[in-house]
Amino acid sequence: MKSHFTSEPSEAYIALGANLGDREGTLMEAVERLHSHHQINVLRCSHLYETEPVGYVDQPYFLNMAVAVETDLDPHALLKVMQDIERELGRVRHIHWGPRTVDLDLLWMEGLVEATPDLILPHPRMEERAFVLVPLNDIAPSKETTGLHTVIKAALERLDGKEGIQLWRSHNWQPGSGPSES
Repeated sequence: MKSHFTSEPSEAYIALGANLGDREGTLMEAVERLHSHHQINVLRCSHLYETEPVGYVDQPYFLNMAVAVETDLDPHALLKVMQDIERELGRVRHIHWGPRTVDLDLLWMEGLVEATPDLILPHPRMEERAFVLVPLNDIAPSKETTGLHTVIKAALERLDGKEGIQLWRSHNWQPGSGPSES
């Protein structure tokens, strides 16, 4: 059983991607590690999508997904947990937008706006990337007050098609479960 949050929890959205090794297994392990943190509760997970690389294109295709979490961590503390998980799962940063075992990006947190050298919220390129928006659309509540749903819908309409992204596996994540097909 998860420990009770000591302060008012916030809902945050995280994009996950992987294109090296066991892509699906690594993504599921990252989700489990997020959920096993005593101050993070994974609420919802998107389906898994296979996507073409963006930026540095001479690399394998990615698997991408998004998760909604509840946490009482502030954005910088949550980012540190995410970076620790990346490191524990073998992430190294050699090439900007290059191949990686796993990538976790904090996209949105209760509508907070922040711009520091380490963290920009909402994520500055979130609205330009179908590989972020499509999974995020799976899990963002359609009725909420922060405006995330509105941002996603408007950005998806602006994108020129959804080329480069396809459903890899339908997924209904539950703590301690592997992938499950629908």
